[in-house]
Amino acid sequence: MWPSGFGTVASALVRVLILGGTGESRELAKLLVDRGVAVTSSLAGRVSNPALPVGDVRVGGFGGAQGLGDYLRESSVDVLIDATHPFAATISAHAAQAADETRTRLIAVRRPAWQAARGDNWQRVETINDAAAVVRARPQGTVLLTTGRRDLAAFAEDEAHDYLVRTVEPPLPPTPPRMTLVLDRGPYTLDGELALMRSHNVRVLVTKDSGGDLTSAKLAAARELGMPVVMVDRPALPSGVTAVEDVATVLTLLSDGSQ
Repeated sequence: MWPSGFGTVASALVRVLILGGTGESRELAKLLVDRGVAVTSSLAGRVSNPALPVGDVRVGGFGGAQGLGDYLRESSVDVLIDATHPFAATISAHAAQAADETRTRLIAVRRPAWQAARGDNWQRVETINDAAAVVRARPQGTVLLTTGRRDLAAFAEDEAHDYLVRTVEPPLPPTPPRMTLVLDRGPYTLDGELALMRSHNVRVLVTKDSGGDLTSAKLAAARELGMPVVMVDRPALPSGVTAVEDVATVLTLLSDGSQ
């Protein structure tokens, strides 16, 4: 149970660890710090210049579920909040295991998934390898690939298509042999996405179902251009874990001791 007095001096007696790297995690850290809660945000360290949340910040992994469990015990963490990216399946699995083994309260927050609208032409697939197979079966043409730099190996053997790859950081090989790289970070605009797709004569968009507004303009642009989208579905949450969709719900759970 969350101690009484959330939002008061008593809340400072509670220690929260946020597994972050998302906009939701930064928003949550600020709101909790403003309420006097002792918050530490943990970042994976995969981006060289991340947007830092307020409060204490640690960078780097824990050493698996056991290492995270050790940290929870040693730091006397009362609440573990998994506010990582929807595709950060490994750390989410570690969080669920560590919370269970240490009897630490776990709250997972995941922004809502994207939903196809009228005029969309989406093909949903389960994995990045499935997405690569769909692309290989398509006619030649430029593919806009926005799945992140860690998934490019799935497309590395495709010599039939041109790839326009957008990432925040430069990717490491293997990468598609016919690749044009764009280094950029959202948020993106509809006009900007339309200009990008038109200037490179993009024929299909491949993306992950990250959800949220930060990068959704590409979907609106694809709809306007009548372009097909290959959408990689999110991995399932760990067994027994149910996520809430927004920061407001997290605050409600913390304040009333529910979940």
